[in-house]
Amino acid sequence: MAATYLTKTFASGGSITKWTYSVWLKRSKISYNTANIFGRYQSADYFTGLYFSSDDGLQFLQKYGGSNDGRLMTSDKYRDTSGWMHIVAVWDSANSTADDRMKLYVNGVSPTIINRVNATQNRGSTWNTSNPDNDIGRANGMDGDTNYFDGLMSHIHFCDGYAYSASDFGETDATTGEWKLKTSPSVSYGTTGFNILKNGNSVTDTSPNSNNFTVGGGTLTKTEDCPDNVFATFNPLSVSRGQSYESGNTDTEVVANAAQIAGSSTLGMSSGKFYAEFQLYSFNTNRSKIGICDNPSELDRGNTVLGESTYSISYGGENGNIIANSSTVATASSYTTNDIIGVAVNLDDNNILFYKNGVVQNSGTPISINAASSTTTGSYFFTVGDSSASYKSQFKANFGNGYFGTGAVSSAGANASGNGIFEYDCPAGFTALSTKGLNL
Repeated sequence: MAATYLTKTFASGGSITKWTYSVWLKRSKISYNTANIFGRYQSADYFTGLYFSSDDGLQFLQKYGGSNDGRLMTSDKYRDTSGWMHIVAVWDSANSTADDRMKLYVNGVSPTIINRVNATQNRGSTWNTSNPDNDIGRANGMDGDTNYFDGLMSHIHFCDGYAYSASDFGETDATTGEWKLKTSPSVSYGTTGFNILKNGNSVTDTSPNSNNFTVGGGTLTKTEDCPDNVFATFNPLSVSRGQSYESGNTDTEVVANAAQIAGSSTLGMSSGKFYAEFQLYSFNTNRSKIGICDNPSELDRGNTVLGESTYSISYGGENGNIIANSSTVATASSYTTNDIIGVAVNLDDNNILFYKNGVVQNSGTPISINAASSTTTGSYFFTVGDSSASYKSQFKANFGNGYFGTGAVSSAGANASGNGIFEYDCPAGFTALSTKGLNL
């Protein structure tokens, strides 16, 4: 999460001429400033680290004496906020081949480098020293400590004194062709090496070294979202009406008039049964809307309220009206701040049910919806919004991670699917909207 970082001062320094850093991560914010993955900032003249630049390229940089003495800058831009990516950075300055002194791998492949400065042979890095502030998620002192990484990280391996390749930490799935993690890679860690965030949000080192990190600032939140099971979030690329997102893109934050659509899920639903929960936490006038639609970007550009198009349906906070295609098809209980609205979408039988604080609405009678195959996109997306361009509703979503924003659910309900954690019982036969859920 933003402004969260890990830090470590090693009892003694490791190799400053050879090491490998491997991390799986999922970005939340893009194109906003330098986003440090890891680094040690000694001064403006001495720095070693890996970060996303403001144009979303990836940079592996060593500054020495005020000059770039080792730099790899990619032409590829990394703007996907819906999926995980694997990055490996290798520092091997003693290598006799200049181009092999720094290496980068993204999802098992060496990216295209548009700016290369080879490191001076045997040049030492500022990272992996016994000095303070070997940081993950920021670089202490760099640009006033504002350049935090915003997103999720998992399965961090640091191998002191070894130059490994991406294939030591990941592999190509023989069935899907996708790059996937090795949960227990056969690597060595040297003296200062470590393996953290392997399972959940533990900063306890699971390598033989016991090089535990500490949380230097912010809150380190456990999430069900991981490289093996990607959960839906709000999609920052689908709507651009002054809406921004926090807490890993599960918390809407209004910075201007929201104008109808406030957020939609990154993952779409074309078949199966899916459940999600939404909490209204702020509004000017309670004109909030929670439901589904087939194309939230088109709704927003058309200045259309959720529920007022053929392939959308909404449950309103002000009066409890459930609206589809501009017509009220049912009336449920109204809801207000802190109420939790569950949405159960059944695309096998083409209907939807709404819940308020765990209680099913419309006497449990499902409301019919059009088949996903007949929609303009072939899918439905969980969507929240407002019926006014002047007033603003703000929401927190729990797509199964077990949190509303940074607040954990107070009492996890039953979920027979075993996929996702919700405040209330997940309806029988339904599951969380995630890559695992899509394949159940």
